[in-house]
Amino acid sequence: MKLCHRLWHSSVNAPSTRSLCAVGLLGMLFAVSAPFLRAQSGTPGPTAVVEGKVHDAQGHPVVAALISLEAMDPRQALVTTTDGQGQFRFGAVPVGSYTARAKLQGYGEAKEGPFLLRERETKSISFELASVQEKQAEKDPSKSLAFSDQPAFTVAGVTDTTALGGHGSGPIVRNSNALSKETASLAREAAGQPAGSARDLSHTGPAEEAAIRAKLAEKDNADLHAQLAEIEESEGHPLEAVKEYQRAAEMQPSEPHLFAWGAELLLHHAPEPAIEVFSKGHRLYPQSTRMLLGLGAAYYAERSKEQAEQTVLDASDLNPADPTPYLFLGRLQAFEKIEPVGWTDRMKRFVALHPQSAMAHYLYAVALMKQSEHPDHLDVAEGELETAIELDPRLGDAYLQLGILRTDRDDFSGAVSALQKAIESTPLPEEAHYRLAQVYRRMGNTEKANQEIAQFKQISEQKDEQAERERHEIPQFVYTLR
Repeated sequence: MKLCHRLWHSSVNAPSTRSLCAVGLLGMLFAVSAPFLRAQSGTPGPTAVVEGKVHDAQGHPVVAALISLEAMDPRQALVTTTDGQGQFRFGAVPVGSYTARAKLQGYGEAKEGPFLLRERETKSISFELASVQEKQAEKDPSKSLAFSDQPAFTVAGVTDTTALGGHGSGPIVRNSNALSKETASLAREAAGQPAGSARDLSHTGPAEEAAIRAKLAEKDNADLHAQLAEIEESEGHPLEAVKEYQRAAEMQPSEPHLFAWGAELLLHHAPEPAIEVFSKGHRLYPQSTRMLLGLGAAYYAERSKEQAEQTVLDASDLNPADPTPYLFLGRLQAFEKIEPVGWTDRMKRFVALHPQSAMAHYLYAVALMKQSEHPDHLDVAEGELETAIELDPRLGDAYLQLGILRTDRDDFSGAVSALQKAIESTPLPEEAHYRLAQVYRRMGNTEKANQEIAQFKQISEQKDEQAERERHEIPQFVYTLR
């Protein structure tokens, strides 16, 4: 080769020399490539076809991936790359045993085989290449920078919820707000705080806050940002709090950090950003029950009711012994006129797993009562309500449902007794007074019916005022979506 190179440039006027070298080079090239060329096209004897496609974990085609088809002798490998649709093809492959491989820089490697190719066979292969980042997430999700692409929203400020229109006293809105608060309480449970407690960090003084900030000045730390977020929220600075939660989750996207961020967004009436955070959290931590519950609550707040129902149902199936998803389902079913598919089975399972839980028996009874096409279910429901009351004599909701069931059966005296118990056992028993008024009216006792209606209206006004106060207590995030 060096000799021809020198002769080519030193013998400009010697065409015979250049021709000789050219012939020699072509001969060498043919000698090197002959095995490959024979394998691809000129091989005598029976042949087959190998074709396929390469895609990533999301099903998108992987372009320019290197595909090798190796026979028993690796030196006889056929090589090609995928096209713009992630597809590849080897034609006229000699029959025999092969192993196919796909790889691309930045991705893992996929393998198929060994497999036997028969005459005139067309072998189809589908490769999935996971990126290096996805493989790291499978081993240790906390090391995957889930938000390196930046979240598709920006929280720009806060405002009083009344400034954005609407009215917070409606039952659906009140139920959504309650779900949001219960979601936030799941973050406190993980931190060792009582589930129903407010975010009380009064024990954290200025000195501790200053110490955290001093440590952060020395070295950025996700856990310190999360602690600072809790302090900011407790001091009434939600905008600063959500930014600290975001910083913690982006630095270290662990399950607690992601959940706390999503819960903070949901608590301050930002359901769309919360859906994004909880969705990514669920993708990274598919076995996290509370991540699914947060996602369900966010869907409900966004008025995506069916998605909310299915998501919470899925949460109950992750760890069937965990009572929390059933309680979330109970919150959702309180405002459903019919029982969606699957809820009754879940509540029956709740009873089987927690036979000493009054709420389990109560929720199963409510599910059965909504299946009006099966009258025999009402007998079972009545028994479940009575069991719930035996387990918890102060469970006002169970008395209320028992009163409703007896009213439907024209058992007015039994209904009056149950509804009066519901009024005694329930704070602000709005519905119990209304139901009792209807029973008295059907019994012909107009005076008592009017008294109950007056009580109903008074309590309704109290609830509306309470809802308005709560709306002002928790400001709403102002956010933009990209």
